[in-house]
Amino acid sequence: MRLASVCHMFCLQTVQMEHKNGYFFFNLLIQFLYLDLLKSSSSHMFLESGGSSDYQAILLDEDTGRLLLGAKNHIFLLHLDNLNRNPQKIYWPAAKEEVEHCKLAGKNAETECANFVRVLQFFNKTHALACGTGAFHPLCALLEVGTQTEETVFRLIPQSIESGRGKCPFSPHDQFTAVLTGGELYSGTSIDFMGTNAAIFRTPVQKRDQHYIRTEQNQDHWLNDPLFVGAYSIPDTYNPDDDKVYFFFKETAVESGQWDKRIFSRVARVCKNDIGGKRSLIHRWTTFLKARLICSVPGPSGMDTYFDEVEDTFLLQTKDEQNPLIFGIFTTSSAVFRGSAVCVYSMASIRAAFSGPFAHKEGLDYRWVEYKGRIPYPRPGTCPSETYDPLHLSTKDYPDDVISFMRTHQLMWDSVYPVKREPILIRMDSRFRIRRIVVDRVEADDGHYDVLFLGTDEGKVLKVISIPKENREMEAITLEEISIFQKPSAILSMKLSVKQQQLYVGSEDGAAQVSLHRCEFYGKACAECCLARDPYCAWDGTSCSRYFPTNKRRSRRQDVRHGDPLSQCWDIESALDVTEEKVMFGVELNATFLECTPKSQQTAVRWFLQRPKSDSTEQLTAGDRFVYLEQGLLIRQLQKNDTGTYHCQALEHAFSHTIARYALQVLQCQQIEGCLGRACPEEGGEGCQSPSPLTNIRLLHKDYVQLLNKAGTNPAEYCEQLWHREKRRQKVRGAKWRHGLESRKLRNRR
Repeated sequence: MRLASVCHMFCLQTVQMEHKNGYFFFNLLIQFLYLDLLKSSSSHMFLESGGSSDYQAILLDEDTGRLLLGAKNHIFLLHLDNLNRNPQKIYWPAAKEEVEHCKLAGKNAETECANFVRVLQFFNKTHALACGTGAFHPLCALLEVGTQTEETVFRLIPQSIESGRGKCPFSPHDQFTAVLTGGELYSGTSIDFMGTNAAIFRTPVQKRDQHYIRTEQNQDHWLNDPLFVGAYSIPDTYNPDDDKVYFFFKETAVESGQWDKRIFSRVARVCKNDIGGKRSLIHRWTTFLKARLICSVPGPSGMDTYFDEVEDTFLLQTKDEQNPLIFGIFTTSSAVFRGSAVCVYSMASIRAAFSGPFAHKEGLDYRWVEYKGRIPYPRPGTCPSETYDPLHLSTKDYPDDVISFMRTHQLMWDSVYPVKREPILIRMDSRFRIRRIVVDRVEADDGHYDVLFLGTDEGKVLKVISIPKENREMEAITLEEISIFQKPSAILSMKLSVKQQQLYVGSEDGAAQVSLHRCEFYGKACAECCLARDPYCAWDGTSCSRYFPTNKRRSRRQDVRHGDPLSQCWDIESALDVTEEKVMFGVELNATFLECTPKSQQTAVRWFLQRPKSDSTEQLTAGDRFVYLEQGLLIRQLQKNDTGTYHCQALEHAFSHTIARYALQVLQCQQIEGCLGRACPEEGGEGCQSPSPLTNIRLLHKDYVQLLNKAGTNPAEYCEQLWHREKRRQKVRGAKWRHGLESRKLRNRR
């Protein structure tokens, strides 16, 4: 079990595969490491020598082609096409006395006691609002950024500096959200040093004579330890008086009971023209409502599997600005399994929940039930509007019974369910968790598709496409897994530029721009390009290249929905004949590896062997010696009769072709001088004799190098199986030995 020892020593990564009908279906995707991206010129790191870190805030300006990047003690002005072309920066540290207070309070000097910029929002065409933690003393200021036609202007306006309380969190690690609209900042954040008092705020920007408005404090049925992830200004109708701001967050559910501290995801909304109550709820929201946001997998007998904790959201604009789609990432708090899911919500389902019945506490057990009493007029949560009711032009005109009702009835009875009532993507028991999401709607030859870019807590970005199937279900295909940074660290922020076709990513250690597509990696044949099912790419007659929607007739082949090359590619036969046969040499009783990397994750793979002087081929069955790995075939303990031609055959959508061919020659022991220190047998003997202990070490190293040199092999699952198999064999041998010993003792007694 030499290879098992190698696996135990080096703990290689897991390989996942499934065996069906003689084929091995790999959960395969194109994996791009940090160096691969740099070599392909599809990624560019932001090179900053000033010691900045924690790139948590990104603000894009597609019109001027510029990007604002917020970090620790710095704000950068960069170009979208090249982050390192003439970058400008503003040094904005926290006050020295605040840094000292922060240290005295027991906070970490490097990771907490600094000004971490966390808010970047456009105030107008020439200015932006920036807010930072200020060493647990948040502050905000305006930045002058100019316009594209002006000379480059980038400066912080000192006289605009003001308190950031209610706009920015105290801690650089707290979850929060903010959106600036109509000259006012709507935020969901904590407002104290300990981070225990959180609220939804509206604060005027640079208008010190106006008052803020917030949710009621110390009221669990309003907010109960919330963690905010997203906020968006969405018009409900063509009447601007109906405009609302929607907040997405998770909190401890008041419905779950005193002893069951469950976490629920929520969507809440407030009217933009809400100015609070007249005699009650002064400086408090009078239109604040919230509903439960559900992301679950339907199960038998109504036993759904819930992903209760929302981590991030993304608003995808459609042709109708009143009805965008909301994409959300959810994780589970279950102690049984770990996993992430992506659910999509329509504004129609969200508005339906807010138009439904209210939740209410009543009865001897004081449980939450549907409220069936009289609902005052105007309906609680309605925005004041002259077209709706001329008698109620503002929330201060609302009757007392409306205000009294709103003090205790913020929760809606109906929940919000995702489109088709299930997630579009699920990842269970993954080695990482998904934390960030951005979505691009891409026009392909056969329709529009949503491409998801998912940031993880290990610094990877997953590129996933969602494809509708004929049975009204959604098929999610992972196209790429990209390691953005050299040092794995959690993705903190992501923004997508459709014009530049670039993804901008920030982490604790760096920032980068990554191209949305790498079509050249999908192979050199039409069939391979078609099987990739990437809506950004198409076969143009000579190569797999960027797809551009156009009405002009041209030679381009693409089938995202089905990935069927038989209906798209005319040169399949000629393309299959170009598979080059590579000559490989192996040494008897050693291991060798035959690489075979299909370009599509939906590909089924099997191996065939054609022996010398034979016209037929035989399929290789996986076992102790022939091991199917993610990147090819591992042959352990080569034998003389393993010589022959090996074919790696791929099958997808009834399309089968050979993607790799190897002519393997096995060198016998006598052909290798000394056989690596082993004594060779006499003529007619079988194989080499046992090696010395020193040679054993060399062979262990040789097996390890054989695996390690094949990037992406990752045979830990196989190694773990071998390891446990060897343990079971040792256990069986031990049991047999003990049984034999007892038998001998019994015979001796007789």
